[in-house]
Amino acid sequence: MSIELLSLDNIQEIARQYGYWAVFIGIALENTGIPLPGETITIVGGFLAGSGELNYWIVLGSAIAGAVIGDNFGYWLGRWGGWPLLVKVGSFFNIPSEKLEEVRKKFGKNAAKAVFFGRFVTLLRVFAGPIAGIVQMPYHRFLLCNLGGATVWASIMVTVSFFVGRLVPLPQLIHWIAQFGIVALIGVIGWLGITLWWEFGKPRLERQD
Repeated sequence: MSIELLSLDNIQEIARQYGYWAVFIGIALENTGIPLPGETITIVGGFLAGSGELNYWIVLGSAIAGAVIGDNFGYWLGRWGGWPLLVKVGSFFNIPSEKLEEVRKKFGKNAAKAVFFGRFVTLLRVFAGPIAGIVQMPYHRFLLCNLGGATVWASIMVTVSFFVGRLVPLPQLIHWIAQFGIVALIGVIGWLGITLWWEFGKPRLERQD
């Protein structure tokens, strides 16, 4: 897919042409695990609602429905075929399956938080659903966290773009939200790094002492 197709001007044109379907399909595909700019399309939808071109409540409902359904597809894809694929990738990089199993168990303990809050984190929003399926998070628990996270995320994104979009240019608003997602991603990576070191690296140093 070309860069031009993903430009903000073209995203706005798609949102204007297809309206609520653009919001629904865009965020659904992103949450399935396809790295498309679903969040940007949702923000554009809220912005167009603020300018009177779309209805706020239908945009919000489309975003929530797309996020929930997309994450469900991602969850089942991860649950049915994600683990064997991950093991193959791990063997390619000489990562023992035992280590992957330890990481899977570790993530499983925090899967609920990842599904609920992951929507606010760049990349994690794309992969939270499939990863939850890979760690075999109980489906009823996933569904509850998925619905709650989707509702909170969509409400914030659509409402912020609806009101703030009247005060600042759309590109600036998208830039601010993207920066927040990147900062959140850095925080998650740092937390994971410290956690994994505490679990695996620290005991080794203690044995060497």
